Parts: sequence; C-alpha cells; structure tokens
Amino acid sequence: MEFFYGRQRELDVIDEIYAQAENHACFTVITGRRRVGKTELIKKSLEDKKGAYLFTSRTTEKSLCERWQEILRESLGLRIFGQVQTLSDLFGQIMDYSRQQHFTLVIDEFQDLEFVNSAFFSQMQDLWDSRKADSKISLIACGSVYSMMTRIFREQKEPLFGRATHFMHIKPFAPSVVKQILGDYNPGYAPEDLLCLYMLSGGVAKYVFLLMFAGATTKRRMLRCVTNMASPFLIDGKDILINEIGKDYGTYFSILCAISGGLTSQSEIDSVIQKNTGAYLQNLQKVFGIIEPVRPLCARPESRGIRWRIVDEYMRFYFRFIYANQDLIELGSYDTLRERIERDYEPFTGMTLERYFTAKIIEDEQPARIGGWWDRKSLNEIDIITVNDAEKTCTAYEVKRQRKKIDLAALEQKCQTFMQNLPGYTCTVQGLSMEDM
Repeated sequence: MEFFYGRQRELDVIDEIYAQAENHACFTVITGRRRVGKTELIKKSLEDKKGAYLFTSRTTEKSLCERWQEILRESLGLRIFGQVQTLSDLFGQIMDYSRQQHFTLVIDEFQDLEFVNSAFFSQMQDLWDSRKADSKISLIACGSVYSMMTRIFREQKEPLFGRATHFMHIKPFAPSVVKQILGDYNPGYAPEDLLCLYMLSGGVAKYVFLLMFAGATTKRRMLRCVTNMASPFLIDGKDILINEIGKDYGTYFSILCAISGGLTSQSEIDSVIQKNTGAYLQNLQKVFGIIEPVRPLCARPESRGIRWRIVDEYMRFYFRFIYANQDLIELGSYDTLRERIERDYEPFTGMTLERYFTAKIIEDEQPARIGGWWDRKSLNEIDIITVNDAEKTCTAYEVKRQRKKIDLAALEQKCQTFMQNLPGYTCTVQGLSMEDM
C-alpha cells in the first residue's frame, strides 16, 4: 500500500529549485508544524538527486561536526580536510565543494543550531555571502519551531535575514488526501469516520498514519486509540507547544482551553482568565502562530467583533478534551475520558465540519474570498460564504451534520442582510451535510 501521499506539487517545486541551483546557489527555508511530514517530503525529494540529509541534535559542536562529516562522506563523497571541530569550518568546506559539484544539502531542525553554537548563524551569513556566487548548492533549512524559524529568517536584525531565496510552508493534507488515505485503509468508511479522522488530525500526516497503522479506521476505534494509556495524542499537544512557548505556558494554555471550549471573543476570554489577555492573544497569533483572528466576511480590517480560533484541528481537540481533563488522565480513568469525548462529540464536531468544508471548498474551487459572517449582535450568522469578484457572485452555505436540519429559506433571509455589503452582486444558497463530505 502506498505510504507517500499528496505532496506532488511540493516535490515539483523542490525539483525546480534544484535545477536552478546548477546555475546559482539557492537557499530554501521549509517550515511547518511538527508531524506535518516535512522530513518525509525532503527525504522523498532526495531519492533521485545527489544530496545529503543532516539532522541537528542538541549536542556539542564537536560531536555534531563528527557525525555530519560521516554523513557527508557517505552521501556526497565529500572528504573533510583537517580536524574540523566547528560548524563554520565544516560549512566552509561544504561551500567550497559546491563550486565543483551540484547537490542538495538539507539541515533539519535548523533552529536548534542556535543551541549548539549561538554564533554560527553570523558565521554562516559570512560564508554564504562570500561563496554563493560560484556555488551550485541547493541548501535547504528545515525547521518545526515556528517562532524561532520566523525570527531567524524574517527579523531584520538577524544575520540570515534576506538570505533565503525561497520559502515553503508545508501545510496539512487537503481533505481529498485525507479521504484517499482513509479509503485505502477502510474502503467502506462512513462519513462519521472521516469527520472523526479530520477532528483528530486536521490532515497532519503523523496523526493520520498513527491511526491508520493502529487499525483505527472507524470513529469507535479512533476514539479508543486516542484514549489509550500509551497514546501519543494525550501528550503531543503539550510537548509541541512547550517547544514554542517555553515553561511559562500556564496562562497561554488556559486561553487555548477557553477558545477550544467556544469562548472566542477577548471579552469572554478575559472574564474566564480574569486578566487582560490582549498581549497573550497577540503572542499566540504573531509569535507562535497557534491562533488566528476571524472577522465577518467583508468587514473592515479595523472593525471590532473579532473571534479567535485555534488554527490546528488536533490542538483544538487537545485543549477541548485532553488538557481540560488532565485529572482523569492522571488517575488513569481513560474510559471516563472517552465517555466525556463521546458526550460532547456532536456539538464539538459541528465546527469541525464547517472547517472541513471550508478547506474542501478552497481546495476544489480556490475562491477569491471565503469566510463566515455574523451581524454585530451575533443574532444572524452564515457558516460559509464564497465570493467571486470577477463574476460578482457569491454562494452562502449552511452546514449541518444532518441534511434535514438545513433551512435554506432562513439562509436566504440572512443573505439579504449580508448582501448589503456587496451591492450589485448576486447570491445563491446551498446546504452542506455529512453526506457531502
């Protein structure tokens, strides 16, 4: 059975960059959340190319250089001269070698080089600037810690600012790929199975395959797998975010619990946390990339009425059901944990279904604009609206788990209010249920 799915476009881009590097050096930055499949993508791209894959471990500089020298010799035939014990000396010889040889060099978990030698990025900048002109290297820096990779390459005061020639952000699998994988492992899957898989994984490759390899291809088996005492789903959320946020995560985690529980305005969050959370929300968005603000479609950028949402589906599930029930996990009450998930599963997955269809519409139609809409008092809401500015048309969608609960007449009434934002446009309405997944 096929293991590698859904990354042909990314592979094509990496191939194009590799071809460009034969004429001039290329420096590509690849980011994306942990478990999304960056390493598998990179290793796949190296299968038919001359290249070396180097993983950054937080060890001594001397030890890392020794390990990397072995890999460079085995992968590229590059023999390092002298007793190289510093990253700068090693990188200098790699750049010299790239003047005669065309190859790819991947440095994975690139941000961790800062822990090995905090001065290396400045040294790397000097070596890259002085030797890239006649180099044939396709250098790929891959990293999972969003805040650190953003700082290293996007902040002007950092030595590697402006050095990257290409940026790639690897996203979770699109809905069609999640469906393909589930169909390969369970050809007779039900819509509920697909919705549960999307709730738990959001298309993140590692989570999808953890479930598939465990034989958890139905909703019932997935929830049993996730609430097993040895399940990585019980600890991964905390482990990943501590890497981003650090040890002082208490307030941040409380905010994420509130958002996952349906408290999406700052005033609601403040009332629960009992402090002004504005700075925390900004950090969660701009520094850590964990949440994002959502405004009604067609609202002005400066308008109020922002709702906050967790970007990642697994993180949304984790804070709603796992982190919020740590007492049960510490007691080993896994059956009770699963019962709580099942009790609140339907209302929670109502929003999951909206997010699934939003991603599906983006994948299938690539609309110019897409989002939800609500009035100032949040009395009238439209789940999803797409706008085609070229044809001056829009489509409003009501999303329900069951088709019989969709009320298109009420949706048309809401559209009349929304269309005041788009004079001259026409609007059609459509219902989406689990049957349409």
